[in-house]
Amino acid sequence: MSNYADRGAESAKRAQAFAHLDEAKLGWFHLRAVIVSGVGFFADAYDIFVISQAINMIYQVYYSDYVTGKFPPGTINWDGKPLTDLSKTPQNQKVDFNNNYPNGKHMDAWLKASTNWGNLVGQVGFGILGDKLGRKKMYGVELIIMIVCTIGSAFCAPMKNGWSILVILSLWRFFLGIGIGGDYPMSAVITSEFANVRYRGMMLSAVFAMQGIGIMVGGIVFIATLAGMKSAIQADYTVLDQVWRIALGFGVVPAIGAVYFRLTIPETPRFTVDVIGDTQKADSDVLKVLQMNSVANVGSNWEGQDVATAKVVVKTNTFSDFTAYFGQWRNMKTIIGTAYCWFALDVAWYGLSLNQSTVLNLINFNGPAKVTVNGSKPFAPPVDIADLYYQIALGNLIIAFCGTVPGYWFCVALVEKLGRKPIQYFGFFVITVCLALLGAMWDTLKNQQVPFLVIFTIAQFFFQFGPNTTTFIVPGEVFPTRFRSTGHGISAAAGKVGAVLGIQAVGPYFSNNTQIVLIVFAVIMATGMAATWLIPETAGKTLEELSGEDDVIIA
Repeated sequence: MSNYADRGAESAKRAQAFAHLDEAKLGWFHLRAVIVSGVGFFADAYDIFVISQAINMIYQVYYSDYVTGKFPPGTINWDGKPLTDLSKTPQNQKVDFNNNYPNGKHMDAWLKASTNWGNLVGQVGFGILGDKLGRKKMYGVELIIMIVCTIGSAFCAPMKNGWSILVILSLWRFFLGIGIGGDYPMSAVITSEFANVRYRGMMLSAVFAMQGIGIMVGGIVFIATLAGMKSAIQADYTVLDQVWRIALGFGVVPAIGAVYFRLTIPETPRFTVDVIGDTQKADSDVLKVLQMNSVANVGSNWEGQDVATAKVVVKTNTFSDFTAYFGQWRNMKTIIGTAYCWFALDVAWYGLSLNQSTVLNLINFNGPAKVTVNGSKPFAPPVDIADLYYQIALGNLIIAFCGTVPGYWFCVALVEKLGRKPIQYFGFFVITVCLALLGAMWDTLKNQQVPFLVIFTIAQFFFQFGPNTTTFIVPGEVFPTRFRSTGHGISAAAGKVGAVLGIQAVGPYFSNNTQIVLIVFAVIMATGMAATWLIPETAGKTLEELSGEDDVIIA
């Protein structure tokens, strides 16, 4: 198409189609997009965070040889009666894996971080493929990977003469992470490109808020399974081998429920025009979206062939185009801002979330305190192993309820009214203050349960009603369609670099150097607050306004 008038007509058709999407009333198609994307994020968070409870059960069953020795004479059993058999066994003592396994703390950290390594690969890989092949072609593939790898994780076993169960599980978790990572750019971009301007941030934050529900349900599944199998565990601790497998395996349920709807979701009209170059198909698809938006049905009823062909020449998304676009400071500072803010956030968020044993100790949900008998050295008293793991699961659930879950939904309610940047600035600020207080006053607060829990809960609340949500939203809005999925994937992957550092570089030293770690986290949060200056405010603006590419049709 070389005629300037024809080019202008096609550009006007594109602008009109996008205006229909931007100005559409919040409706049923929007709800469907949020549900389909949100269920995936429910599964993502469930799978990522359930491992922190599962691995302790794996240690208990497969590394029971680390429990040795005897209790001092006169020791009282967990039921209040004098202990007759003084032997320490896996039935009455928690396995201390970290201090017995060679480099145990680092092995523990790798198991927790293996999924995040996979996330990093999946976020970049699916981000690029989402821009190259299309959102529709890639959406659902990540869930299929998650389903296969979740089943593999739940049924993994050690080799008789070879790799341990920890190595095999970590490999399954790495590939699971690739699927989870792919969900970040795909869900964010699809939701953003179908959303209207007025509620785009609310829709994106609602998708991400399902992460909190996934974390919460993980705790509930552990509690329900442990309660149902309590008698069996009290009789034989190896029944815990069934508990963690059930908990990990439950992650396939939401993924299976959403995979069909993801595979049948239409291509976004913005990709159809801005990358493929088919204004006619995009225009008809917008009309179909508006029609479905008014029908009270969130099921999949997209009919017909969803095939678009190039009708106009548009700007390309080659690597040289990518470097040319982001080589401009206006665009470079934006991706630096989205990537660094996510990096800074995840250092502390994952560093705290997957190393909660210190917090559980302080709120008395990680087993009884050490005792002495007749002048003996302090020792961990006998425990009901079933009740111990039940208390740990309950403690994790309390932490989720206290600040994590409410914070997500406050952000859903207020993100459009307050704007992304104010929420991110204030969230980083409050977290910085809370972590600095905990670090500076650690010697006092570690012995005062209520003040500690109040400050920790406030920090957890503002993680979610703050940068944990906004760092997901903004990268889905600020980049042009041809680079939107890649830009989001790069930003998310930077976050996972931070997560890996928080888990593997800091996590092993958290319990013995808690004060230093908290202060370091506070400093990093302060840098995230400063880096927020680099990103634009996105509320109330169209995606084309934000990307600076109002016209991508060049011929």
